[in-house]
Amino acid sequence: MKKLLCISLAVALSLSLLAGCNNGATSSGGSGTPSGSGSGGELSGEITFWHSFTQGARMEAIQAAADQFMKDNPGVKINIETMAWGDFNTKWNAGITTGDLPDISTAQNTGEVVEMLNAGVLAPMDSTIDAIGRDLFSANALADMTMDGATYGVPYYSHAQVMWYRTDLLEANNLEVPKTWDEFYDAAVTLTKDGVYGCGFSCSPNDLLCTRYLNYYVRSGGGSLLNDDLTANLTSDLAIDGINFWVKVYKNCSPAETINYTVNDHATLYYQGTTAFDFNSGFMISGVESNRPDLLQYVSCAPLPTLKEGDPYYSAEATHIPLVTWKNSEHPEICQAFIEYLYQEDNYLNFLAAVPVGMLPAIKGIDQNETYLSNPIVQQFSDEAAVIAKAVDEGSAIGFEHGPSAQAGLLTSQGVIEEMFQDIITNGTDVETAAKAAEDKLNEIFSTMVM
Repeated sequence: MKKLLCISLAVALSLSLLAGCNNGATSSGGSGTPSGSGSGGELSGEITFWHSFTQGARMEAIQAAADQFMKDNPGVKINIETMAWGDFNTKWNAGITTGDLPDISTAQNTGEVVEMLNAGVLAPMDSTIDAIGRDLFSANALADMTMDGATYGVPYYSHAQVMWYRTDLLEANNLEVPKTWDEFYDAAVTLTKDGVYGCGFSCSPNDLLCTRYLNYYVRSGGGSLLNDDLTANLTSDLAIDGINFWVKVYKNCSPAETINYTVNDHATLYYQGTTAFDFNSGFMISGVESNRPDLLQYVSCAPLPTLKEGDPYYSAEATHIPLVTWKNSEHPEICQAFIEYLYQEDNYLNFLAAVPVGMLPAIKGIDQNETYLSNPIVQQFSDEAAVIAKAVDEGSAIGFEHGPSAQAGLLTSQGVIEEMFQDIITNGTDVETAAKAAEDKLNEIFSTMVM
């Protein structure tokens, strides 16, 4: 696996670069113009920024930065549109036909960046990356968004999938933290009682959870949901075993209604104390804090289970949420200036503080910043943050173990694997039959891509 560069640059270097990004840009609270404002004249024009930071604190942090940027640059107007993660892919794909596209946006993951790139809608971002400081970013993260020598996304924050559990429930039932999938399943069955379910398994085709969970299992066995030739792989013995495993979890450990749950519905089960285990990023901490603060002291995480005891460590999914600029923009100079502005120290720390530990810094050295480390949640969950950071270091996006590809993005955005699980669970379709149909459907989708 590719590994991130060591996050250990001197704090002074990191802070000096972030304080103004470069070229004498002012901090977010100042009255000057950021470095990306161009070499001649004042910035002037209107841009649209789409993002999926629907939680209040993240949305407010972005809006505050935009408001200050517009105050510092009175000729600029930034229109911000916020939408759910599940709606974003549909909206930009529709916008290719309608012309309703932004100037700047987030992407759900690096896989979606490649999908956007395949659609021909993105502009290179190398000048923005260089202006912020290329060496401040993980080479691994940039490589996942680089095609033909150009980079098309700037990592905004990182996270990775790990196993979350309730320490109080394990202790009350004399259970150890599971290390293998069999141990996980047995513990989940044991804890399915008294109004608590061992683990939810959610199958909405409007989200990616079945793909994510199947990928965990397959990656733990050294496999992949994509073959080396980037065709879908759902019918290998390992994939079939994984499908059967998660069907078993659904039938014996999960609430029945999760058959139609999306990511947010699913995560809320753990947030509210309904499930004992879940698989997610550090966002679990803020979710529990908001829903059941009384349970926060019992929340912890561990690496993903292995297939067999003693198997080597692996990371099945690491994600770098990027900012991208769109080729259709009439004001690329404003796009670059505003993105640079978002990485200035005060702005960036304010954004990360909206979901501490949930959003790990994409800039080297920030994890040693005094303000960052003073956050109570960062202090309380330092061990959990280390578990997630290791998974970030060792992992890649789903399917990216073969390198960046549009096929990897389509794996998570088309709902095919989710529909397969619904068919098996609801209609009783044979696992091998349903897997072959889903594999064929994915390969048909892959074959229609314009390369």
